[in-house]
Amino acid sequence: MAVPKRKTSRSRRGNRRSHNGLSILNLSICPQCKEPKAPHRICPHCGAYRGKVFIKKEDFK
Repeated sequence: MAVPKRKTSRSRRGNRRSHNGLSILNLSICPQCKEPKAPHRICPHCGAYRGKVFIKKEDFK
């Protein structure tokens, strides 16, 4: 059975996990309501995507 000879230091452990950090979410502006939204997603404020309304305001408020 493989057993580590020494304790892994905080620095070495942190270097191994360095790519696990969260990245900043890119936001675009909705052309209809001018609110920020995630790209290629339905706008959470007005329910529109590419000029068409898919979700009515009454459905998600």
